Amino acid sequence: MAQVPASPSTLADLRAAIAADYDANLGALWEHLHRNPELSTLEVQTAARMAEELRALGYDVTTGVGGHGVVAVLRNGPGPTVMLRADMDGLPIREETGLPYASTATQVDVDGVEKPVMHACGHDVHMAALIGAARQMMARRDAWSGTLVLIGQPAEEGVRGARAMLEDGLYTRFPKPDYALGFHVKAGLPVGHVQVPEAIAYSSSDSLNMTVRGIGGHGASPHMTVDPVVIASYIVVALQTLRSREISPLEGAVVTVGSIHGGSRSNIIPDQVELQLTLRADSPEVREHLRAGVERIARNTALALNAPEDRLPIVTQPSPGVPPVINDTPLALRLRDVLADGMGEGVLVSPPRTSMGAEDFALYGQPETGVKAVFMDVGGAAPDHLAEAAPHHSSHFRIEPRPAVTTGVEAMVRSAMSLLPKRSE
Repeated sequence: MAQVPASPSTLADLRAAIAADYDANLGALWEHLHRNPELSTLEVQTAARMAEELRALGYDVTTGVGGHGVVAVLRNGPGPTVMLRADMDGLPIREETGLPYASTATQVDVDGVEKPVMHACGHDVHMAALIGAARQMMARRDAWSGTLVLIGQPAEEGVRGARAMLEDGLYTRFPKPDYALGFHVKAGLPVGHVQVPEAIAYSSSDSLNMTVRGIGGHGASPHMTVDPVVIASYIVVALQTLRSREISPLEGAVVTVGSIHGGSRSNIIPDQVELQLTLRADSPEVREHLRAGVERIARNTALALNAPEDRLPIVTQPSPGVPPVINDTPLALRLRDVLADGMGEGVLVSPPRTSMGAEDFALYGQPETGVKAVFMDVGGAAPDHLAEAAPHHSSHFRIEPRPAVTTGVEAMVRSAMSLLPKRSE
């Protein structure tokens, strides 16, 4: 790992400094992280490498926060506190990109099953960029005043890691940020571009389990049963009216039944059917409407199809889920101006949303925290590969590491330094 360079007084050399750092350090770090992904809650070696990199730069580093979370702090005089976040976990996917640095890693998951592991969502880019930003902020510490907090977050893929770090004292054991910043590399966005949404950036996510209960019996005597397969089928269809008839068409909302299982053979009507759902929303109000609506429709559909009162569907939520990522609008507009001025007007883009993906970064900037948060997207696709870019969570997911990492570093450094006052001589 390279030594921290002498402190420049301005950002005039920033892009050249980041490029040199990529050649000397970040490129190799990114490739190491890509070749060696680890699953959610099992990021042991990844966290150790992140902590090693940050300690070598001179940060005060704490490990084991909320599982394998890493927190690095640089106190640099009076001023606000800025937090930069990167997530660390990979996915149980076998990489099929054919690239020379493709992951061949496997890992025994928390369920005891050995699985292939891949960075199929770009968290390797996020981590490398965090280290790059850490190096540039340390190199420029004579030019700003305040406190910088850097976090390597575990378990984003299960939307658990942010909550675990907060519950383990992220905002009480360490300096509480005034501003929280993060970004996600985006396979469908050309490299060299940055998107800073003015408000909604990512949707909420809630996973629900539903047990539809009936009275089983012989398939040849359906009149003597209450068929949970039929009830479940009606429920699946009726749930779509939440989106089509109860939510404004101008509001974002999704109800997806991703799993349905019931029965053992053709001539047996089972006692119950199991469903798994995901709900997505772009506002807290719609989120609550969807969650309440699922229970209402399940209960009343079952009653309409003659289910007894003591055999009505049971809906549970195995984990708390996450709210939507809603950027602080004044801060987002301020950072858009900063990035346009420093990186060039053409860097900023505002493409239409094509997905209601979720991000547990949302928890860092909830209203009750008092933290102003902004989450960005950074382009990861080569322009000539954009049309056929594989989506996130695909075995063929790939990004162009150099421009993705260097753009991420520059966006984070320019944003952070714009929020920290100049250091008094």
